[in-house]
Amino acid sequence: MNSQTERRSIAGPAGLIECAIDMPAGAQGIAVLCHPHPQHGGTMDNKVVQTLARAFVQLGYGAVRFNFRGVGASQGHWDHGRGEVDDALAVIEAFRQPGQPLVLGGFSFGGYVASNAAARLPEGERAERLVLIAPAVVNFPMAPVSQDTVLVHGEADEVVPLAALLDWARPLSLPVTVFPGTGHFFHGQLALLKQRIVAGWQR
Repeated sequence: MNSQTERRSIAGPAGLIECAIDMPAGAQGIAVLCHPHPQHGGTMDNKVVQTLARAFVQLGYGAVRFNFRGVGASQGHWDHGRGEVDDALAVIEAFRQPGQPLVLGGFSFGGYVASNAAARLPEGERAERLVLIAPAVVNFPMAPVSQDTVLVHGEADEVVPLAALLDWARPLSLPVTVFPGTGHFFHGQLALLKQRIVAGWQR
């Protein structure tokens, strides 16, 4: 993301997991961020995921991105979403200090992973909040999330239709921020997306 980004690998359930860490001085918590579908070119260097990292660094959190198994230098093979949730939990365990506030974020397939990783954390170790950008509610079983989740979607999303996202969010009474005319990858809207995350978090 920048020259200060640290890259290192940690032990995971399927082998080493490649991580990118941005840790501001005096970080008030840790944000673990999950990338889009590995079989469709998704990596931790995806621009939306990098935008999430920049937003959380601005908010005073350490930001950890990582490659799921079989992506980049991460070992292992695609596991249809099951093992990828295990990867996220391994990253949380490796980087979160005892009692440290945790945020989970994800884009597209990463939103599915973030919601399910959050649901599997034990009582007393839960994430303080989630941020989900165009989560993959169509092809993967999202876990229920709390009403203070930051949920952002593009009106013209060609991968996860807005109607499908609203059908998932409605029973949970989840507010949704919709970017008019915007597609799945938020082309030309990344600066505004960062502003929205920061403003929504501070409120």
